[in-house]
Amino acid sequence: MAEPVLPPKAKLFVGILTSRGELAERAELVLQKKYGPIDYQTTRIPFTNSDYYNSMGDQLFKVLYSFKKLVKREKIVPIKLAANRLEKKLSGSSKRLINIDPGYITLSNVYLASCKEFFHRTYLAKGIYLENEYYFSARRFHPWDWTYPDYLKQEYLDFFHTVRSIYYKQRKS
Repeated sequence: MAEPVLPPKAKLFVGILTSRGELAERAELVLQKKYGPIDYQTTRIPFTNSDYYNSMGDQLFKVLYSFKKLVKREKIVPIKLAANRLEKKLSGSSKRLINIDPGYITLSNVYLASCKEFFHRTYLAKGIYLENEYYFSARRFHPWDWTYPDYLKQEYLDFFHTVRSIYYKQRKS
């Protein structure tokens, strides 16, 4: 009989989608207070892959951040719940103005937390599901059939490859 083995901590990342730079900056500050310093981030990546978020405004962009501090993988549940609360707080009484999507990177995969059930998502707890966006093989990340279209952009892949390299070095030290 195999004995359970706890996996190593993972590398937390967050994607912030909005059309308002000041909201992204406020979210970034709150996230840094909660999860520690950011060790890598993208520039603003134009978001044009879906009409789903059009109600959030024109000229949507996404910024991806990774955090220096590693997290236990099961912590993605309270992290996603906290991200949802932060979205509501920053949007105020108006419609949703910001989307904050946390996930984590391991040496072999990139996972994204979700509140929506679908055939390819695994239920974790408290209404939170986990979706595998990429698997790592032959020295690069590969998408799945369900990987979000924006995650197919080269800027995203560059981010995840860089963050995986940072994570790899963190694990060795």
